[in-house]
Amino acid sequence: MSITPYLYYEDVAGALKWLAKAFGFRKYGVEMSGPDGKINHAAMKLGDDVTMMGYPGPEYRNPKRLGQTTQSLYVNVDDVDKHFERAKKAGATILQEPKDTFYGQRRYGAADPEGHHWYFAQEIRAAAAKKRVARRSKPKGTR
Repeated sequence: MSITPYLYYEDVAGALKWLAKAFGFRKYGVEMSGPDGKINHAAMKLGDDVTMMGYPGPEYRNPKRLGQTTQSLYVNVDDVDKHFERAKKAGATILQEPKDTFYGQRRYGAADPEGHHWYFAQEIRAAAAKKRVARRSKPKGTR
């Protein structure tokens, strides 16, 4: 079983580019355009997981226009600190710097240009094990 989020964007084409640059998503499947030629439905993947997005019409107002969050997404990644640096470099609005949580994950929060909140996390034990392996694989005398 899986859950596939479907996010609404005023500018789906812009979201596709930004999510790829900042968060590492890649295009997936067929994009559909409306009569005006603008993309009104698309999908992207991060790892094996799919996120779909679409433009619901001219009456839609994204979270940024509303001035409030309408939902948030929680996404597990392999290296949360590396992911954070990518998002920050791409200009993501940082909601929360990476930190360890009491429930055993290291996470950070970022908002996309239309105001959707994204939280990226990894299990702390997995992160610690990855660092130990990296230290063991370095030649002696290097840091």
